[in-house]
Amino acid sequence: MQAPVVGFSKLSKTEKVNWLVTTYFNGDTAMREVITRYWNDDQKLQDLHDGFSENTITNYYFPFGLAPNFLIDGKLVTIPMAIEESSVVAAASKAAKFWLDRGGFKTTVKSTIKSGQVHIMYDGLSSEMEDYFAFAKAELLQSLESINASMKKRGGGIQDLTLVNKTEALSGYYQLHATFETKDAMGANFINTTLEQLATTFRELTATYDGFTSTKPEVIMSILSNYVPECVVNVSVSCPVDEIGTINGVSGEDFARKFTRAVNIATVEPYRAVTHNKGIMNGIDAVVIATGNDFRAVEAGVHAYASRDGHYRSLTRARVEDEVFTFEADFPLALGTVGGLTSLHPLSKLAMQILENPTATQLMRVTAVCGLAQNFAALHSLVTTGIQAGHMKMHLVNMLEQIGATDAEKELLRKEYADKTPSFSGLRESLEIIRRS
Repeated sequence: MQAPVVGFSKLSKTEKVNWLVTTYFNGDTAMREVITRYWNDDQKLQDLHDGFSENTITNYYFPFGLAPNFLIDGKLVTIPMAIEESSVVAAASKAAKFWLDRGGFKTTVKSTIKSGQVHIMYDGLSSEMEDYFAFAKAELLQSLESINASMKKRGGGIQDLTLVNKTEALSGYYQLHATFETKDAMGANFINTTLEQLATTFRELTATYDGFTSTKPEVIMSILSNYVPECVVNVSVSCPVDEIGTINGVSGEDFARKFTRAVNIATVEPYRAVTHNKGIMNGIDAVVIATGNDFRAVEAGVHAYASRDGHYRSLTRARVEDEVFTFEADFPLALGTVGGLTSLHPLSKLAMQILENPTATQLMRVTAVCGLAQNFAALHSLVTTGIQAGHMKMHLVNMLEQIGATDAEKELLRKEYADKTPSFSGLRESLEIIRRS
């Protein structure tokens, strides 16, 4: 039985690797080589990567690709994408090409407001909390002046502060609900620092306030929210049905009809909606990761938004009106272009340069476009040829590697499967035939 390791975080990276190889791989030098193979030869760059996290032993690489030819609000854009799933970048590029000559993608940023809460418990009368907030609000906001100054100069800062009574949901529960504009920063640190100062001032003021007949209110915690239903970008594509053309033997009219019905199914059926929206996030996450933003926060916020009416639904919408096909979505995206990894990771910097150093709102637009494009490409396949033919062909390279084919065998197998869907069993059988002959 393995004994607990003491002081692991204080070990050097080499010592951590030695412990891992000894504990789990019986000192196998081959495993040590697997780990150290991905170390960067540039020690300064490696130190930078090690500083992004804790207890690091090596680097975990994602492919960094490009999806070109996106016409976004009249401008051609090449989108950087970091993702390991085969066919995602190809699908996005295919959608970009399809819409390039049909008007491209249109975007509108509806708002960039984010929020956070100071969570409070008070067992007394609601009227007492309301009176206290009326008494304290001006001083609460006054206490934020120094924290708010720098963000205010850039046109941002705290926008509003309200008391929210949540006692019907949980006895004694209230919030100080604050809204923020953080401009080109994602703003997590600014928001959390602001909220913690509000909590501190709230506690200080309650100590001398004599309007409470029950025990003083208790601050439970202060934290931003990754649910950003007001930080939303709309993205759409649209063209006359007769401009769609014939797609894999399906007429433009039938394609638009089937496509719209597929989206409607994902709107009413959660089993389908989850996979539908996962495909959207293939595109969104790839851009978020490439630009050094927090894809976990974006995922959480987007899926909460898909459930905002109490029923998990498709994030996209489609319709045909007056012989015009329209496909669109609203995506809640809290993104930043300054601070965090966006300013530290060399490839995040590269991604920003490829996007011509966008503002946060411009990055919202590009990211939303990639999500819509990904969903269009998936539904394009689903309602015509099916998803597997193209998907498995993109996986063919990985599959050939996994079955141990040589370079010459790979070339023969690629030719054999040029016009049929590959499977592991089929590839292994074909490989055996090649080797026997």
